[in-house]
Amino acid sequence: QVQLVESGGGLVQAGGSLKLSCAASGGTFSRYAMGWFRQAPGKEREFVAVINWSAASVYYADSALGRFSVSRDNAKNTAYLQMNRLKPEDTAVYYCAAGQYSASSREFDYWGQGTQVTVSS
Repeated sequence: QVQLVESGGGLVQAGGSLKLSCAASGGTFSRYAMGWFRQAPGKEREFVAVINWSAASVYYADSALGRFSVSRDNAKNTAYLQMNRLKPEDTAVYYCAAGQYSASSREFDYWGQGTQVTVSS
């Protein structure tokens, strides 16, 4: 059983940056791909980015490509999402998840509680 805890969310002006962290415990972190998803009010949860167990492969949603960067440190059992040039439409609760290397939320078995990111215009 893997427990995931996100941190690093907050309020930022448009054009600014935030770095989210996802700390894992209770399992073998390096076994899992780590995904980032987000859910805005009134919308379905959507895929943002995923990184495979070794960090050799990453994949981004079109909305994140060129602005966001996913990474991980297996020695620290932590995954990261660096978000640059933030836009008001990036406002959402951001979740990290552990599972298979996929853009589908169905492939992830473990989820964090989420961290709020609010981008003001």
